[in-house]
Formats: sequence, C-alpha cells, structure tokens
Amino acid sequence: MHPGPGIRTTPVTGVLLTDAEFDHTIGLLMLREESSLTVYGTYPVLEALTRWFPVRELLSDYADLSWSLVEIGKPLDLDDRLRATAFLTGSKAPRYVGRSRLPGPEWEVGFRLEDTVTGGILVYAPTLPRWDEKFAEQVASADCVFLDGTFWTDDEMSCQGAGSRTGRSMGHMPISGDDGSARALAELPAKRKIYTHINNTNPILDEGSKERRWLTDLGIEVGRAGLEVEI
Repeated sequence: MHPGPGIRTTPVTGVLLTDAEFDHTIGLLMLREESSLTVYGTYPVLEALTRWFPVRELLSDYADLSWSLVEIGKPLDLDDRLRATAFLTGSKAPRYVGRSRLPGPEWEVGFRLEDTVTGGILVYAPTLPRWDEKFAEQVASADCVFLDGTFWTDDEMSCQGAGSRTGRSMGHMPISGDDGSARALAELPAKRKIYTHINNTNPILDEGSKERRWLTDLGIEVGRAGLEVEI
C-alpha cells in the first residue's frame, strides 16, 4: 500500500472484514490518520468491535469511518464495477469475546468478488475450517482463489513447541494430508490459486522447502507482500 494522494492519506477507500480476530482488525488502527473509508462486516463482527474490542470508539476522533453491515448472500456494490458477496466459512468467535458471544454463525466469512465489467471472479477465504459442498460451490467458477494456508499440518503448533492447540480447533483446516485443502484446491479450474494467512510455523514460507516445491508442482502459489492479481 502506497501513501497518497495527500501527505497523510492512503488510496484505501474500504475494508472488508472476514472476522473480528485481532490479526484481521488491528490494521484499522494503522489507517487512523486523516482516513475516510467504509468498513464492512457482519453483525457479530461489528458488534465485537463495539463492545469487546472497541475499535469503533477508539477511532471515532481520529478518522472518518463509516461502518456498513454485510448480509450473507446479499451482493454489495463497492463501486461502479466491483461487487462483493459474503458467504459463511466458520462460526468461531474470537477468544476475547469469551462466554458473552452473540448467537448466530456469522463470525467468519469469505468474500466472492466480481468485476462486473470483465466478469472475473475472485474468492477470498482466509479462515476455512472445512471444505464442504457449500464452499465448493463458491470456488467452482472462480478465476482466482485466495485460501486459508495457516498451517501445513493440524498438529503443527505442538510439533514445533509453539503452542498446544490444533489448527482445526482454531478454525483452520491443514494444507497437507488426504483431508487437507491442497489437493482440492489443485483440482479447481481457477487460473490462480494462492495460499494466504500463513503462520510463521508453516514450512511453505521457505522457498527451498519440499513442501513449497510440492505446492508449486500442483500449480499453487504462496502469497507475498506486493502480490497483484488481475481478474
């Protein structure tokens, strides 16, 4: 992201929130100075940023932010050619919400982005606990898929002494294995297939690793800073 057109502004005009986790929302604080943008999220996500992690109040005196409710399955025109439609991926609330969590499953979503001029379709799903029939429908006709690549294996954290929780318990299906996401991703007709949201324990970050080479052979990319995609 490059600054401009003003000295303390950015070209960002909107942010689509897929969940209310810290790693997906703290970035809003970095866009605080002289920013004017719209933040889109589902009801529980926006409520979490009001009650438990009060980003909305914290930013009220720093930036001109609009908060827009996203409804599952309802297309949302972001500008004159970009349309976004949210779909459910999981129902895991952030740990900071605790037992006060709101009812309903809309804690985790992915977005289907369509360029209404070219007809190109991109699916973005950084948190995916399972590859079920509903998700398969979302990606079947996509030209580009950004997918949850958090962990290589389900027990990755414990094996590397980085924690005791499994990937699935945190809402992330693993990449590898018969029930992993890689083989299903490789079979999609999409022109580009890219893993995103990659944990620092994941061996695919090492360009020379056998895991990275295996993905490359399958036609799957690993996301990186500065990556550009055109649909």
